[in-house]
Amino acid sequence: MLTPAFDLSQDPDFLTVAIRVPYARVSEFDVYFEGFDFKFYAKPYFLRLTLPGRIVENGNEQGTYDADKGIFTIRLPKETPGQHFEGLNMLTALLAPRKSRTAKPLVEEIGASEVSEEVPDDDDEEFDWEIEQTPYAEVSGSSLNPQCHYGFGNLRSGVFQRLQDELSDVIDIKDPDFTPAAERRQKRLAAELAKFDSDHYLADYFEDEAIEQVLKYNPWWIDAHSKTKSSLGKTQEQENHAELVCFSEEEKYQLRKFVNKSYLLDKRAHHQVYYSLIDILLAYCYETRVTEGEKNVESAWNIRKLSPTLCWFETWANVHEIVVSFGRRVLCYPLYRHFKLAAKACEDTIKILQLGKAAVLKCLLDIHKIFQENDPAYILNDLYISDYCVWIQKAKSKKLAALAEALKEVSLTKAQLGLELEELEAAALLVQEEEAELKAAHSGSRQQALCSSPEAGDSEESDSTTSSGTEDSDSDSEQEELRDGQPESANSLQGPFVEESSALLIDDGGHMAVQNTGVSQGKPLASSQALGSCGALIEELEEQLKTAVQISEPQGATTGNYSSTQDRDC
Repeated sequence: MLTPAFDLSQDPDFLTVAIRVPYARVSEFDVYFEGFDFKFYAKPYFLRLTLPGRIVENGNEQGTYDADKGIFTIRLPKETPGQHFEGLNMLTALLAPRKSRTAKPLVEEIGASEVSEEVPDDDDEEFDWEIEQTPYAEVSGSSLNPQCHYGFGNLRSGVFQRLQDELSDVIDIKDPDFTPAAERRQKRLAAELAKFDSDHYLADYFEDEAIEQVLKYNPWWIDAHSKTKSSLGKTQEQENHAELVCFSEEEKYQLRKFVNKSYLLDKRAHHQVYYSLIDILLAYCYETRVTEGEKNVESAWNIRKLSPTLCWFETWANVHEIVVSFGRRVLCYPLYRHFKLAAKACEDTIKILQLGKAAVLKCLLDIHKIFQENDPAYILNDLYISDYCVWIQKAKSKKLAALAEALKEVSLTKAQLGLELEELEAAALLVQEEEAELKAAHSGSRQQALCSSPEAGDSEESDSTTSSGTEDSDSDSEQEELRDGQPESANSLQGPFVEESSALLIDDGGHMAVQNTGVSQGKPLASSQALGSCGALIEELEEQLKTAVQISEPQGATTGNYSSTQDRDC
């Protein structure tokens, strides 16, 4: 027979059971319900449920079948109208036979009757969260148990003795089967001190932009918890908690796959189960917040690394030491190491516990999925998470509420972590103040230098002006030297043409004549003999000057002696 997928819902007068039976023979099906029992059969499907409340057959029951979806929907009247059925989403517990809930184990240890008397939980009993302590007594080595226990309720042993090579990466402790609880704690504390990195912590402490962004994220339990504040009464608030938590089809399928178990736990084991639940939820809340609900390949590592229960098989005596241990590991192992994240994870865990076992179960199912998809972390499902998913469905909501109050009363400070955080922060702040003072002094001296820079600029300007004037005078002198240093032959050729008061005339015959105005300085005009020696040059000049070139006499010049020279062939 196959167990079909099913879902339960309720209103004040009816309990509704939706059963998905694709490809079933609809013409042949049976439904039976009376009191706490409900049974459904349609070949090849069979469903038996043990309900949390009584139902009755009074003629108001209804049933429909959706052929397209293959879903039977059956509405069953409640024996007491208005009664709220608690735990309708605890599918594993609903599938368990009713007798198995109260039946005593078939095999009991003789002389352990006090254990069986403490197993049943009384809702009216006040739950004490302090473990009973006994005086230390020396025990001989021969009476010691060679194997140590761990796992859910400390019910497992010998697992890692067989699988040490395969599972060495899952846990931090070596040889857990032969390491007592006290030695585990000493090694854990030493490993945390060795792993703590002050530079990493201070970097996250001062550069906390990413931390603040993570702290603003609101996971699903924040919204669910805020909705409960609008409830009118305490009873109605407790009833609405389960309805605010919804399970996906994948989660419902996983619940149906779990094997229902009964756990024989004494009072000390019960305390350890609740304490370890807090530790696991703290690690899960941190992981969900820093990844903002988006799981990644490091999610399984983060959860098991932040939970001493999972990686050191730690046992606890009170809630305070759980919180302190979690705070230390937050500052030693993950990417974001900030004290505010540890405090925020505590607040998230309190809200989950206040929402009831449905919210706790949803978190455990998510952890189960994360570990199942990670190799070799899946072994932690067998040791802890699967048993927690089955056990929490039968847990009392009152115990979870009391556990939330115990966690709420715990105050975590940096001094309690034993990592000298306050001293590190004070030293870092002192260094920052010194650097700020040095920077201020450097900027002041620089500003002082800038204030005195105009005088230096004026002197530089005067120096540059002087140097430029010197360069100008030097350049002028160089030009004069160049002019003075021209060859005499050039002066002898240019002499007849550059005198200020001379004029050059061309007569009708094409002969050139130089007219002296009498104001020439220096030597007299060149003789005809000198001109004759340069006849070739003069002939060339005549050809150029025939284009009507004439230099007129300057105004104001007095008439002087005239001399004319005719060209002669030399």
